[in-house]
Amino acid sequence: MNLSIISTATAAENAQETHPGVGAEGQAHHEGGFPPFQTENFAPQIVWLVVIFGLLYILMSRLALPRVGGILERRSEKIASDLEASRDMQTKAQAAAVANNETIRLRREEAQAIGREAQQNTATETLSRRSQAETEASEKIRAAEGRIADAKMRALANVEQIAIEAAGSIVEKLTGSKVDKDRLSAEFRNVKSS
Repeated sequence: MNLSIISTATAAENAQETHPGVGAEGQAHHEGGFPPFQTENFAPQIVWLVVIFGLLYILMSRLALPRVGGILERRSEKIASDLEASRDMQTKAQAAAVANNETIRLRREEAQAIGREAQQNTATETLSRRSQAETEASEKIRAAEGRIADAKMRALANVEQIAIEAAGSIVEKLTGSKVDKDRLSAEFRNVKSS
């Protein structure tokens, strides 16, 4: 295989040397320059240029541009319908926000009314309970004052009785004679009233 590559390269070198008009670097010598720039080739190039641009124009005007135009028109219609839908949704959202704010305002007023009513009911109930408690307390105080007065009267009556008995015992021990209880009671009342 290596031999075949080497033999092919050698054959190519020999072929270069045998052909006239081939330069040392393997390039052909052409007279007159680059063929597309030669004036005798301009007419066919212009014909082919017109044919190719004509076909390109026909393809673009009949196939590509109508498709692109249709796409642009559909896109424009879609954008317009989306904008209209967006406006409708925005209008609905604003209406919903207004309705929501109104509902919130009404609920707030209801809550405040319920709070005021509860406060009034509580105040009324508190006043009624307070007056009832004050009435009950007054009655209990009067009853207690009556019981205290009765107890005081009984205690004073007992004290008076005890004082009369004690005075009678003292007089009896000092004098040796017994004193009349009625007389001692009268004297005790005289001393008490003065």
